[in-house]
Amino acid sequence: MARILKYLVAVAVLAIAAGLWLTRAQPLPDDALAGLSGEATHGKQVFTAAGCASCHAAPEAKGADKLTLSGGQRFASDFGTFIAPNISPDPTQGIGGWTLAQFASAVTRGVSPEGQHLYPAFPYTSYVRMTDQDVADLWAYMQTLPASDVASLPHEVGFPFNIRRSLGGWKLLFFRDAWVMDVPPELERGRYLVEALAHCGECHTPRNALGGPDLSRWLAGAPNPSGQGTIPALTPDKLDWSAADIAYYLESGFTPEFDSVGGHMAAVVENFAQLSAEDRAAVAAYVKALPAP
Repeated sequence: MARILKYLVAVAVLAIAAGLWLTRAQPLPDDALAGLSGEATHGKQVFTAAGCASCHAAPEAKGADKLTLSGGQRFASDFGTFIAPNISPDPTQGIGGWTLAQFASAVTRGVSPEGQHLYPAFPYTSYVRMTDQDVADLWAYMQTLPASDVASLPHEVGFPFNIRRSLGGWKLLFFRDAWVMDVPPELERGRYLVEALAHCGECHTPRNALGGPDLSRWLAGAPNPSGQGTIPALTPDKLDWSAADIAYYLESGFTPEFDSVGGHMAAVVENFAQLSAEDRAAVAAYVKALPAP
């Protein structure tokens, strides 16, 4: 009996060790972006396409004040309420003390400089597809923005979702860097904008009970995480707009039915209106190429 007990204990210890190893945070190596020089002018375009200010500006910020990324906006979900942190260049309350490699690990791996998993309310599950150069350019631009000494607020997430280590298991199940759709070369820019920078799937794709995206229903619409209404589908069985309609909507916020954009999508349109007409057309072409779920 004692021999069997020792065997079971050994198996349990090995299982725990394996679980801890598999769920560990895996940041990028310190030299992962070595030799890359960020270009702030292009970084501004990446910043706009990625919607950084839409989430990390103060809740009531307007105009130029939206470039002060002091955080504080609240995002309700089935797992608790997530509060956007301060990501301004302030070295104490913001991310001014980070290195480029630490920034890249947070953006593309969901790992903090302290080695903790970040919650996927931050869309690193999309940003993982960003190019290294775009990450470096984004970092360069963000260093030019105003610093804020406002302290970040803790997320309001209860047990068991407040166990950061469990996110390592979540990543094993759902965190992938592969493209969702195979596309011809002429659609690659649209795919990059939709699947990576603009992270459209984070809202427009339904999720399972664990919060993982259901890629079999890519961009097929989803319940609003706030519990109020739904996020519309972009697939051809639900959206019959032309490519020109889609591009115009992203520029103006007006639908073909002369309705106007609302909710969080208003911030998305504000961002896309600052991009080039070619980028808006690229997104429209990608959306028109979506298969029905």
